[in-house]
Amino acid sequence: MARFRVMETRGDAQTASMQLAKGEESGPLGNEHPKSLQVLVVVAGEVEGQIGERRVALRAGDSAIVLAGEAHRFVGASEEPAITLNTYVPPAY
Repeated sequence: MARFRVMETRGDAQTASMQLAKGEESGPLGNEHPKSLQVLVVVAGEVEGQIGERRVALRAGDSAIVLAGEAHRFVGASEEPAITLNTYVPPAY
């Protein structure tokens, strides 16, 4: 299971970190936060994702935006753990 940790919640925003081993999923393709926009930034490693019908391959320094209510899933794609920084507006967790 992915290591997910809420880092800070303040006002209308929230930050969290996630670590994914190779092949590990953030969860099933679905929608965990129907009212919150998510910005995911890859800090280390590589991640493959599905956001709605779109497939993305992200490396360290890349980002993706998940609109509120949009089905999505991310999967670790590198030998070393992938680490992401996520921002949710408004807070999702």
